[in-house]
Amino acid sequence: MPLTPKTSARSRRSLLRALGGGAVLGGLAGCGVPAAYVRPGERAVADLSARDKRLTWANWPLYIDTDDHDPNRRPTLAAFEKRTGISVEYTEEINDNDEFFGKISPALMNHQRTGRDLIVMSDWMCARFVRLGWVQEMDRAGQPNVAEHLDPQLRSPAFDRGRRYSVPWQSGITGIAYDRRRLGREIRHVSDLWASDLKGRVTLLSGLDEAFALLMQGNGVDITRWTAADFHQVCDQVEKYVAQGHIRRFTGNDYTKDLVSGDVLACQAYSGDVIQLQADNPHIRFVVPEEGAELWADSLMIPDRAAHKRNAERLVDYYYAPEVAAELAAWVNYVCPVPAAQDVLAAAKDKDTAALAQNPLIFPDAEMRKRLVIARDITSTERVEFAKRWNKIVGL
Repeated sequence: MPLTPKTSARSRRSLLRALGGGAVLGGLAGCGVPAAYVRPGERAVADLSARDKRLTWANWPLYIDTDDHDPNRRPTLAAFEKRTGISVEYTEEINDNDEFFGKISPALMNHQRTGRDLIVMSDWMCARFVRLGWVQEMDRAGQPNVAEHLDPQLRSPAFDRGRRYSVPWQSGITGIAYDRRRLGREIRHVSDLWASDLKGRVTLLSGLDEAFALLMQGNGVDITRWTAADFHQVCDQVEKYVAQGHIRRFTGNDYTKDLVSGDVLACQAYSGDVIQLQADNPHIRFVVPEEGAELWADSLMIPDRAAHKRNAERLVDYYYAPEVAAELAAWVNYVCPVPAAQDVLAAAKDKDTAALAQNPLIFPDAEMRKRLVIARDITSTERVEFAKRWNKIVGL
């Protein structure tokens, strides 16, 4: 199938509602309530994959390639079905991490099937599933592509050492976006957001998990081992800039509208969104500050008691074949978790597609990678306290 780059104004990242029902349940589990946690021996059921060639996959909207003439046809997925004989029921039902957690948590908490064999969650939510024992360990012996091609920088996050329970679907960077032409200068540091010429023209992300790491890095904090004191220092700083009118507002994905209109000159942003914006405005830049930026992933997981575990594992491994990963990367434009896909894209006959291989927001170069860090997640006990303070600041 031909590789053709796609663009979309809609993002796959979502606003966190940190004090939703899922956060409360996560807090209860962290406090020792035994009903939530599922022991390893109680997570699996008889696998029907060998005789029942199907699986159900829940994902976010606009997070897979689609056919130019039929938006309901997904070429890479259709190729998997033809190659394996496995039918995939693909649903775009995840619009918010906490919302989806609330939808399937009653079944998981009560040792029941969710009706899904594969789900895609942001890494901070993956951490909650792993802590609760609500996802099954994958059989890496049957996933040679994952074993060989998974980006080394994504192989062992703190919440899932060795990636036993999760595999990145797509990755990305939370950094700073700005309009170089309107601002008239470059941004290189987190502290540049607080310059006087940006007063009232800056936005920050409203979600706790999305916002805190970059701001900590601006203070020189190692976000792999940040502390409560580091978090409260960030809150003190943000409160000050809110009081001064320096921060225009806190946003979800709608920060893109403010940046395009010129109402905002600089903002916290996701790398994949900026690639989309640059298609219409090449003056919009994305920067990984010299102090560093957060590397995150949305990851595939197999829920407890999934009836088609092996089929799901085969699908995950299929997307780690470099040629398949390249086709997906050309469409979604996030950081590709399969570095070997870069050579596939570079060899594409289409000039625009081949150029994507040199885009550091899809394939970060060695210099950029030195500044990318995966933050440790917020624990269940920390979350209640931290979310209460953060949400008060941002007005949630």
